Amino acid sequence: MSLPYEQKITIKAWAEEDRPREKLLALGRRSLSDAELIAILIGSGSTTESAVDLSKRILHSYNNDLGNLSKLSVQELCKFRGIGEAKAITIIAALELGRRRKETEVPLPSSIGCAKDAFNILAPYFADLLHEEFWILLLNNSHKLITKVLISKGGVAGTIADPKIIFKTALEHNAVNIVLAHNHPSGNLKPSQEDVSLTKKMKSAANMLDMKILDHIIIAGNKFFSFADEELL
Repeated sequence: MSLPYEQKITIKAWAEEDRPREKLLALGRRSLSDAELIAILIGSGSTTESAVDLSKRILHSYNNDLGNLSKLSVQELCKFRGIGEAKAITIIAALELGRRRKETEVPLPSSIGCAKDAFNILAPYFADLLHEEFWILLLNNSHKLITKVLISKGGVAGTIADPKIIFKTALEHNAVNIVLAHNHPSGNLKPSQEDVSLTKKMKSAANMLDMKILDHIIIAGNKFFSFADEELL
């Protein structure tokens, strides 16, 4: 007797070479599609959908873009039938490991010679953020990087960068030069009037403390805007 058309065939019933785990063992990790890799993380689907089909459905909902998928919260992933909290956490943890690996693969400069150097250092920290953050790079007189510091976190439309906190942090680290940086989750690189006003205020205050604001960069995805490059400092 044949199975009803609606009844799905589970992964265990597939040919061994088509099962994600077995396929990885036999052919290597590069042979698997994104959906198959996610299916291994999920482990199991439901009575009506295999883990691979569920993974395909999740990816399709986000244009098959792992970058978009990595921005999801646990709650957003749990909206998919078949994904509980534990599976959602597993997916998020795996994508975060991938992001961190990418971060370590880029050799970071020990000194800041241009806006691109600052971008390379900070871009991984802004990756996939749906809210704004404000960071500073603290440098010595030779533009050697002393440290990077997260100053504040905000919402989608902005965050507060308190000059008092910024200069207090710089003085504590004996920094002479500062690079300001924040992100625009909207993807728009154009500085707001608040960005321009803050940069001018910071530049004036730095001069009084015998410090220098070398740049203020705005990061949006893989692109950046440099106040220094645009001669706005």
